[in-house]
Amino acid sequence: MANYDFEITSRPSYSLLKINLKDQEIMTETGSMVYKDNGVNIETSAKGGVLGVLKRAVVGESIFMNKLSGSGRIALAPGYSGDIVHHELNGTLYASSGAYLASSSDLSIDTKFGGGKTFFGGKGLFLMKIEGSGDVFLSSYGAVEEIELNNESIMVDNGNLVAFTGDLNYNLGKVGGLKSTLLGGEGLVYNFSGTGKIYIQTRNIESFIDFITPYLPMPKQG
Repeated sequence: MANYDFEITSRPSYSLLKINLKDQEIMTETGSMVYKDNGVNIETSAKGGVLGVLKRAVVGESIFMNKLSGSGRIALAPGYSGDIVHHELNGTLYASSGAYLASSSDLSIDTKFGGGKTFFGGKGLFLMKIEGSGDVFLSSYGAVEEIELNNESIMVDNGNLVAFTGDLNYNLGKVGGLKSTLLGGEGLVYNFSGTGKIYIQTRNIESFIDFITPYLPMPKQG
């Protein structure tokens, strides 16, 4: 059962996470707060010390986090259009870069190597590792779909991965050979097997950037 009294509105394109804190605290990504009541205090810190800062920088997350505490209403939203999903954590959850929005303040947050055998294509090589018992709120680009595996296997494009539970076996690799990578438009993928849960997003930010880049104005040559 969730520790917070919360509601997710305006789904799935412009989701907003509303939480009614009752003498509680929650850790959030910096820049995610939309509003708060005056009874809620906000404190910004670099969680995990110098090593934690360096690891978060590697993942692509903000090096600082906000702690909201007290009693009153707060609202959070990611920096891009998409959905928000709640995960009740009891164990380990791995989240891709940019997917973390907020969590219970007593959860452990670290960085883990994603398992790629090559360093071609940087995104996805590192994951945010969240451990403990509590609430985690994840954001996505596009809508979120939950996939339950029951002693099964599945391949997920790296750009569509949001998060997955730590009880799954996984590895990060390429689709086919160099030819299929260059001509097929695919890059790194996660291969999952076992029993657990995967969160995917229906849109891929990198694919969207590739789509709009040809239409952007070119800088003038001085």
